[in-house]
Amino acid sequence: MADTRRQQSHRETESSLRPLRRSLPMALLRAREAVMDRFRRMLRQNGLTEQQWRVIRVLAEYDALEVSQLARHSVLLPPSLSRILKFLSDKGLVRRRAVDSDQRRSELSLSVAGRRLFQRVAPRSELMYQDIEQTFGNERLEQLYTLLADLETAVARGRN
Repeated sequence: MADTRRQQSHRETESSLRPLRRSLPMALLRAREAVMDRFRRMLRQNGLTEQQWRVIRVLAEYDALEVSQLARHSVLLPPSLSRILKFLSDKGLVRRRAVDSDQRRSELSLSVAGRRLFQRVAPRSELMYQDIEQTFGNERLEQLYTLLADLETAVARGRN
């Protein structure tokens, strides 16, 4: 009897959920995977994971950041970022220096070798963006960027 109630409750929960094809988190993940699939092979050829490239990409744009800022801009959790920074530091791609105003804080930046790697990989990455633009359409891609930013803002506002 209890088993029958559990099965009925399970079926009711299943039927109250939207189909997977209409699940926003799943749709975003599928789109992310389709896009990242284009980049992963190129990154592997350069000895990088997508997360490592993300950190390098952010540091190339912002020059120097504190760890918390880098985590936010690269959309990485601090424990993952710590492992990535250790790897990139050990490879001589990232350097750390104390903040002049507060020696307890430090800033991260790309080393000369890190900048060279960025300059080698960035043009290939940009070619992939151009291919996506050509395939998907520049106007549609711009709309997508706008819609994703709007979604992020709306969902973040709803959390408060």
